[in-house]
Amino acid sequence: MYEIAVKHEQYKTYILSDETALSRLEVVPERGGIVTRWQLQGQEIFYLDRERFANPGLTVRGGIPILFPICGNLPDNTYIHLGKEYTLKQHGFARELPWKVTDQVTNDLASLTLVLDSNSQTRTVYPFDFNVCFTYQLKGNSLEIKQRYENRSASLMPFSAGFHPYFLVDDKSQLDIDIPADQYQEKGSQEFHPGGGVFDFNQDEIDVAFRDLTSKSASVTDHSRQLQLTVTWDDTYSTLVFWTVKGKDFYCLEPWTGPRNALNTGENLLTLEPGAQMETFVRIAAKFL
Repeated sequence: MYEIAVKHEQYKTYILSDETALSRLEVVPERGGIVTRWQLQGQEIFYLDRERFANPGLTVRGGIPILFPICGNLPDNTYIHLGKEYTLKQHGFARELPWKVTDQVTNDLASLTLVLDSNSQTRTVYPFDFNVCFTYQLKGNSLEIKQRYENRSASLMPFSAGFHPYFLVDDKSQLDIDIPADQYQEKGSQEFHPGGGVFDFNQDEIDVAFRDLTSKSASVTDHSRQLQLTVTWDDTYSTLVFWTVKGKDFYCLEPWTGPRNALNTGENLLTLEPGAQMETFVRIAAKFL
């Protein structure tokens, strides 16, 4: 049985549930369209810093923040378009703006659709008219996020998009990480290292990007929780980022359509012709071992 309920606390929160699977998802449209919580069989899947979440002046650390129209950061937070300089903060603005609920479905799944439209605020930092539509679909042990990006401008619209899920972890030394790549690049040094997911968690921070992905899914097995998480994507996504901070109970496995600074370099940058749209998806599946 599938249901969608609403609770009113600091923010209006939509609760999607699959009662048969004991699966429950919470979405907060006005706080960047973010998924804040996923409980499966009584276990928390995501980490959430509730103090940051309660402060509207801070970006959220936890759940699944949405990345659009860039992933990562730009040098000096700036990019050039048609000879003009614009400023965009890290990961873009979608995670900070209110989204609007447009549809709810509780037939053979629990589904919630949200949209974000361009406005005068977004056009000052990103000179395009757009419509972004996300549909969160909860069924059993799976969360699928379907996305549609539409260019409502009169000119070609470049962008990157992605997700920044924070997965809860008790003991990082018990993680078995399987990422479909032969090497990764460190954010700070920009150095490349061989391997697909063996890290020294005694480091203060790990922030690495995997490129040239050889398949469309990655998994992390948390032996301390007997939990395996698998993230799946389609051809639109070209980069997978792994990030964690020492002493924090999370790790992030982030599918991005393009690397950092793609608006300046053009590398794996998505573009839409005027009036065009594209659809894509990311899926997260959880399995207890």
